[in-house]
Amino acid sequence: MEGVDILPHERSKKQFDVDAMKIVWAGSRHAFEVSDRMARLVASDPAFQKDNRSRLGRKELFKNTLRKATYAWKRIIELRLTEEEAGRLRFFVDEPAFTDLHWGMFVPAIKGQGTEEQQQKWLPLAYKMQIIGCYAQTELGHGSNVQGLETTATFDPDKDEFVIHSPTLTSSKWWPGGLGKVSTHAVVYARLITNGEEHGVHGFIVQLRSLDDHMPLPGITIGDIGMKFGNGAYNTMDNGVLTFHHVRIPRNQMLMRVFQVTREGKCVQSNVPRQLIYGTMVFVRQTIVADASSALSRAVCIATRYSAVRRQFGSQDGVETQVIDYKTQQNRLFPLLASAYAFRFVGEWLKWLYTDVTQRLQANDFSTLPEAHACTAGLKSLTTTATADAIEECRKLCGGHGYLCASGLPELFAVYVPACTYEGDNVVLLLQVARFLVKTVSQLGSGKEPIGTTAYLGRVQDLMQCRCEVQTAEDWLKPSVMLEAFEARSARMCVARAQNLSKFANPEDGFAELSADLVEAAVAHCQLIVVSKFFDKLQQDIPGNGVKQQLQNLCYIYALNLLHKHLGDFLSTGCITPKQASLANDQLRSLYSQVRPNAIALVDAFNYTDHYLGSVLGRYDGNVYPKLYEEAWKDPLNDSVLPDGYNEYIRPLLKQQLHNARL
Repeated sequence: MEGVDILPHERSKKQFDVDAMKIVWAGSRHAFEVSDRMARLVASDPAFQKDNRSRLGRKELFKNTLRKATYAWKRIIELRLTEEEAGRLRFFVDEPAFTDLHWGMFVPAIKGQGTEEQQQKWLPLAYKMQIIGCYAQTELGHGSNVQGLETTATFDPDKDEFVIHSPTLTSSKWWPGGLGKVSTHAVVYARLITNGEEHGVHGFIVQLRSLDDHMPLPGITIGDIGMKFGNGAYNTMDNGVLTFHHVRIPRNQMLMRVFQVTREGKCVQSNVPRQLIYGTMVFVRQTIVADASSALSRAVCIATRYSAVRRQFGSQDGVETQVIDYKTQQNRLFPLLASAYAFRFVGEWLKWLYTDVTQRLQANDFSTLPEAHACTAGLKSLTTTATADAIEECRKLCGGHGYLCASGLPELFAVYVPACTYEGDNVVLLLQVARFLVKTVSQLGSGKEPIGTTAYLGRVQDLMQCRCEVQTAEDWLKPSVMLEAFEARSARMCVARAQNLSKFANPEDGFAELSADLVEAAVAHCQLIVVSKFFDKLQQDIPGNGVKQQLQNLCYIYALNLLHKHLGDFLSTGCITPKQASLANDQLRSLYSQVRPNAIALVDAFNYTDHYLGSVLGRYDGNVYPKLYEEAWKDPLNDSVLPDGYNEYIRPLLKQQLHNARL
């Protein structure tokens, strides 16, 4: 059976309503319709073609990205798209570009940190793209340690201006997307100095290039930092380097919603609480979690379809076995499929959390902010690390062909993997979560009850003593049993870490010494959040024949696979017994068998076009091999039969005439 026959046959096995699952995946019927419409709009427009991206040189690649981004903006204007529609259109264009930082960081920074007057001045220009902005925080010498930034902003009261300066080589701004060649403005983070005193790091709107000829303004040195990992991939983006030599800006270009500098140079805390700034951080990180589910589901879609098309070994009646039928393949692939859905639903919940936190902050209620900050930091770390690893695993699941750029997986990995370091290094973020957890444990019994995702720690005494009630493999399919196991594991790890820390005279010395253990506790807590939010999703009204059953299967696969991977935690903390662990594996194998006939339909529910997937291996029609063969002949090396260099190098070698060759 050829690939074009296999996938339709696989789809005929499905046991649920795929169209209903598409709506569940999208979040709502409206979101599905918007996404579907924008995906097809992009896929049907030749201007957004991208299958030659990996063969382009850097300059050609970058110019092509400029063309696409500008054309996308033209279509957004012509079609009068809403902000939601425009965002989905840019998503499906699927090319990192200067617009990412403009809309994703520059605009939110001004909205979150600018005064009403500043917003009225700058946002209309940004919304019309009459200025193009980026976000200049990271420096050559400092990234995650924002308080260690070296760029200075010194107030000059005589001229009512700030002087922005890069005092060292390591203070050069480094990495901002869009900075290298495009951005006209940046939100620049610098150490505020007034009257010889430092007042921490603050944001400033700085014009970088002339709006007439695009040349850098006086005192500004600016450029691209060079090629990054992968073919095409993130090399479509002009990540930049920026240094300031005593650049002057008006005082009113400091973002002053929270902290202000007066005409006389006095620093004043505004009536707006400083905590509001964290709302922007929560927004950005919940977006990153949503992006993780998109990238992971894309890789899983490719690997699942190709695993069904590919046949290898086990020949019966002259027909080899589909790779997806091997238990080893299912054991590696299906937990990744489950993770894609799990991350989608925890991302949905984070959207709600952002709205809730924002409303509370505006009402001067800061009670949930520390927990929300720790939660978003931890989930950003957990989902991006898991997704980067999963994309690489999907490449391996596709065998040798996964290594071809035509598979779409090498470029997807190269584009995605920076997420593990931008917006907070993943290990640093987990250490922040660990600090919060240890503090929460230390406050137990003080009358301050844990809230939100840490509420389970309020039952720590019970969780320290409970024993898992699993007698049969089917007992693992009880939500209460599964959640208690994950809660007990996390609670016991948190308490153990807190007790070990208490043995150190200096808490910071203890934190440094035990940091690896603390990271493990933070991971356990974050995995509990994802599992619990998946179960919460199952409590909702889920329409569609068989849809809920498939989601239940995926939920238990996600949880049981984590239990298997982190079995040492569960056993060493006494949450479960070796016999119960064995029963969990039995149940996991059973779930794989239940997912198998539905696997292709479950990835179809992502509703990705072939254009967006950008993969010969993941084609909807399964016509893999003829298209791989066709793709090979498009390579520039095949433009001629004899390669460039034949007469200079190959012919003399073959004719044993090297002594006559001009090498």
